[in-house]
Amino acid sequence: MEGLGLDNLSEENIADIYETVMSYAVLYGMEVLAAILILVLGWWVAGRAQAVVRSALSRVKNADATLTGFLSGTVRYIIIAVTVVAVLNQFGVETTSLIAVLGAAGLAIGLALQGTLSNVAAGVMLLFFRPFRVGHFVEAGGHMGTVKNLGLFTTELSKIDNVQIIVPNSEIWGRSIMNYSVYKKRRLDLTVGIGYDCSMDDTIKVLKKIVTKDERVLDDPAEPIFFVDSLGDSSVNITARCWVASSDYWQAKWDFTKAIKEELDKAGIEIPFPQRTVHMVTPPQQEPVAANEPKKAAKKTASKK
Repeated sequence: MEGLGLDNLSEENIADIYETVMSYAVLYGMEVLAAILILVLGWWVAGRAQAVVRSALSRVKNADATLTGFLSGTVRYIIIAVTVVAVLNQFGVETTSLIAVLGAAGLAIGLALQGTLSNVAAGVMLLFFRPFRVGHFVEAGGHMGTVKNLGLFTTELSKIDNVQIIVPNSEIWGRSIMNYSVYKKRRLDLTVGIGYDCSMDDTIKVLKKIVTKDERVLDDPAEPIFFVDSLGDSSVNITARCWVASSDYWQAKWDFTKAIKEELDKAGIEIPFPQRTVHMVTPPQQEPVAANEPKKAAKKTASKK
């Protein structure tokens, strides 16, 4: 005790110090144990709630994996936030003032990050309304490609040539979205221009021969039709309209275009180049008037009148 400076303390003083320490330990120790218990219990409840939400959404038909992860994670973080507030309240911290401070800080951060928060809001709307899913081929935000990933901030697209595009969600949600993968069938229009001196009936026969014999052409929702579409500046435009499966659309379009050109060449039907007829008009020539006889020429004109 001599080295610690406790040699001058009496037994009564030591007993008083011991009682004070024990009273504080009992008083605050219980609060610490209660806070630890609340924290552990809240953490366990958050994990269980996340698992329950994920399991429930996984049993829902056509539930998206991205939406399932987002909702389950949101539930977990909300419970953790409530748990932290409860722990601080256990230590006597004024949580009302703390929440007010956090609210003011959140407002300031929100004003500084308006663009980022708009992407988050757009991401939430995309996750809930699901205008497209991972694997769909879409045109969104001014870009066209296959959806690879949909997050809270950005959407990842892969172009046809396998180039990655990261598009902010606000640019997608605020503009029109074209989804080429939702419907299983697509209408295919094939328009060809022929010369004005060529036979329209023969051209329609060629188009019917090419389109109707192809197994990819569907009879539902409508059978193929063939008609004169318009009279252009340089050609008569004839259209073949049919329905094909969405997965066959581009290959069928390429195959039909090649076959139409070959069959029209065999039939001697011309596909004209753009042309324009120009008529040159020459103004009538006037007789020259001598410079030294202007008055005389004027008199002759007056006498003729």
